[in-house]
Amino acid sequence: MFQNLSDRLSKTLKNISGRGRLTDDNIKETLREVRMALLEADVALPVVREFVKTVKERALGQEVNKSLSPGQVFVKIVQQELEKAMGEANEELNLASQPPAVVMMAGLQGAGKTTSVGKLARFLKERHKKKVMVVSADVYRPAAIKQLETLAGEVGVEFFPSSVEQKPVDIVNGAIDAARKQFADVLLVDTAGRLHVDEQMMDEIKALHAAVEPVETLFVVDSMTGQDAANTAKAFNDALPLTGVILTKADGDARGGAALSIRHITGKPIKFIGMGEKSDALEPFHPERIASRILGMGDVLSLIEEVERKVDKDKAQKLAQKVTKGDGFDLEDFREQLAQMRDMGGMMGLMDKLPGMSNMPAHMKDQMDDKLTVRMEAIISSMTPGERARPDIIKGSRKRRIAAGSGVQIQDVNKLLKQFTQMQKMMKKMKGKGGMRKMMSQMKGMMPPGGMGGMGGGFGGGRGRF
Repeated sequence: MFQNLSDRLSKTLKNISGRGRLTDDNIKETLREVRMALLEADVALPVVREFVKTVKERALGQEVNKSLSPGQVFVKIVQQELEKAMGEANEELNLASQPPAVVMMAGLQGAGKTTSVGKLARFLKERHKKKVMVVSADVYRPAAIKQLETLAGEVGVEFFPSSVEQKPVDIVNGAIDAARKQFADVLLVDTAGRLHVDEQMMDEIKALHAAVEPVETLFVVDSMTGQDAANTAKAFNDALPLTGVILTKADGDARGGAALSIRHITGKPIKFIGMGEKSDALEPFHPERIASRILGMGDVLSLIEEVERKVDKDKAQKLAQKVTKGDGFDLEDFREQLAQMRDMGGMMGLMDKLPGMSNMPAHMKDQMDDKLTVRMEAIISSMTPGERARPDIIKGSRKRRIAAGSGVQIQDVNKLLKQFTQMQKMMKKMKGKGGMRKMMSQMKGMMPPGGMGGMGGGFGGGRGRF
């Protein structure tokens, strides 16, 4: 996420962070680089101008001159201005109304609107313990109605049926009545999208909005469209009283232009960010955490929340007890660790949230490719339960069978077994008094100067902790 912008800004700010004194000249050069980085990230020009102007004013002001480390204060200013551009703090949905609280979703076709309804339904059900009902008022696409019904079934929320013969206003009024009778807390309304902003579409959605008076009107927009996303959001905001934005497909957006432009152009907060295709890949948008990630400082708070939510505590406890008792760490345990990591967004998803990862060399990042972990899982899945429990019995013919079963080469099986052996040795160090300390000191010894950059070489150790 925002990889290009992150790489560019991290390098630029690294040059100035060690400066003991800031002058017009070195600030000018750095700001020129920052400006270019933002423009290349497809951030809207008015946003770039305002950002650079404010950073310059603050950098030449008293807060920097009086500081013992002006270069670091400059980086802090850039971080604070990035946060401000994106909205400073997360703004939650306002659902404090007579149930059902109606939330309307608007947006162009292909932005991920129907998928976002499913994701938001799951988010409200699981994290806010709300009883949710969903309805589709998209009478132009029967497939959209069917898609929402399927998503509702997957995430376990109520679905109100509709058909293309009905009028959108009648559909939503019927859904509100049904939601009231079933004591639903929230009704999510999926509306019709178009391939572009047109008058007929705007008139229809205005009429629907006036008829149902939703407590929240969220604009769903594809982050991959850069500053065009902000301009489309503005067109909708001029027609509808939007309360917020859901930014989709952010996991595939290496630039970040939409996230940095929307708030400035529309005046509306980004409330959620879509980070993948799965139904749980919707996160509240925290500007301060995103700014930290853009500057290569990681997002440890989101990582902790994700671990808390997705790691199976009972399994983790059993594994810890098994290892400390000296019962060994087998390939089945390893496979479970890989599966849990995949559920948390994969290795790159985790690394993205750790501080300093933007400075990791490209060849190290290649070793952390999530395709490798999928391949490793496939190799272990092709083994028998006996082989997973006792990897030492895996010799020639067994290796050939496992390689064929998982669609890899024999050397890939050898590589996995070698990495697993290294990991097993580390786990043995946890047994007994001071075990964790011994293991951590060995891991530290495996790393080159500079700390976490060396994780790629002995990635078995890094993975073993999750």
